[in-house]
Amino acid sequence: MPKMKTRKTVAKRIKVTASGKFKRHVCGRGHLLSNKSGKAIRNGRKSTLVPKAFEKQVRRLLGM
Repeated sequence: MPKMKTRKTVAKRIKVTASGKFKRHVCGRGHLLSNKSGKAIRNGRKSTLVPKAFEKQVRRLLGM
């Protein structure tokens, strides 16, 4: 059976934590920040975890 290939676009955006969860950046931080609230901009600085529902998909994309 051939090796699983890693989707490089996903690998650049998602990191695996020590406990095996997936960490990602919050969306909506690229541009047009002037009409977003301060709270939305502040919350966008933090990273967040990938939801449980998508973990299987992400695992497959990362070739795990």
